[in-house]
Amino acid sequence: MHHLRTASLVLVLLQLASCSAFKRCAYEGFGRRDGWQQPDRVVRELAIEPGQRLADLGAGGGYFAFRLADAVGPEGFVYAVDVDESMIEHLTQQAAERGYGNLEPLLAGFDDPGLPDGQIDLVFTANTYHHLEDRAAYFRNVRTDLAPGGRVAIMDYNRPGWMRSHYSEKGDILSEMQDAGYTLVADHDFIDRQSFLVFRSTAGP
Repeated sequence: MHHLRTASLVLVLLQLASCSAFKRCAYEGFGRRDGWQQPDRVVRELAIEPGQRLADLGAGGGYFAFRLADAVGPEGFVYAVDVDESMIEHLTQQAAERGYGNLEPLLAGFDDPGLPDGQIDLVFTANTYHHLEDRAAYFRNVRTDLAPGGRVAIMDYNRPGWMRSHYSEKGDILSEMQDAGYTLVADHDFIDRQSFLVFRSTAGP
């Protein structure tokens, strides 16, 4: 048993060593994320239209942000939002190297993403909701950023994992978003370990 634990630890350390930063490894899930989170299906279910303007809150290393930028096409635009300056620097470099002129990294505050008012067709966030402190207040601020008919899509872990506090009860998300002035318009259940909920504002900002 000791040898198995040692081998597992060595494997993890080797995986970390192959990454330029531990945080980016954590964001990407050590290469296993595609299998369980089904990002291509997620983007399809969002029914994004070419030319739309999107925001990815908690964009991290760009796992979803670049997929969203592909979905909106060259006439659309994606703000890749994060509070971590090192992630913003990484995203800026990656966008330039990969030729994504329709993706702009944006350093956000902890209580407001700092998006342009009234311009965002879809605010998307994955694996981030549980990090926000006053979530109802945060998404109340987000309402001013939405274009008419704009939506908010929230994906988050629905049960404890190896990081025990990194999840949100589905009922809490529904209650908090209702308090923030939203109504549920879609509840996707194809991701086993996560909720995937889509909301619209119930009133003007």
